[in-house]
Amino acid sequence: MGEQSKIIGIDPGKNGGIAVFADGVMQAWAMPDTEADVAELLWDFGRGKAFALLEKVHSMPKQGVKSTFTFGRGYGFLRGVLTAQRTPFDDVAPSTWQKSLSCLTKGDKNVTKQKAQQLFPDLHITHKVADAILICEYCRRTYGDC
Repeated sequence: MGEQSKIIGIDPGKNGGIAVFADGVMQAWAMPDTEADVAELLWDFGRGKAFALLEKVHSMPKQGVKSTFTFGRGYGFLRGVLTAQRTPFDDVAPSTWQKSLSCLTKGDKNVTKQKAQQLFPDLHITHKVADAILICEYCRRTYGDC
C-alpha cells in the first residue's frame, strides 16, 4: 500500500463509527454527533488516495418510521460527502464482512467487539467503533492497495 493510501471503514448510524487505516496504523472514532463534524472527519481522511467501504444498510423489522427515515438520511449523507470529495467507495453487506472475518454476530455486538480487540489489541475498542474497524480491515484484506 502506498504511503498516501487510506482505507476508510464506515458503520453508519448514530451508534456507528468511522475507522481509517493509513500508513500501517488503524484509528477509529465514534460517529460524530453533527453532520458538520462527520463531513470534517471524512474530509480530513478522504482527500488524496483513499477508498471507503460503507456498510450496506436497510430498514429492520419493527423499526419505527421516524428512526428508519433518520437512519436512511444519515446513510445518504455519508454517501453524499464521499461523492462530493471524490472519494471512491463501495457498499458491503454485514454478513459478507462478518463471514470473511469469522465473526457472524447473530445480533450480538460483543462478537465484533471481541474480534476487533483480537485483531487490534493496542486500540481502545468500543461497541461504536468495533464494526467500523472490522469493515476497514475487511476492505484492506479484500481490496488491498486501493
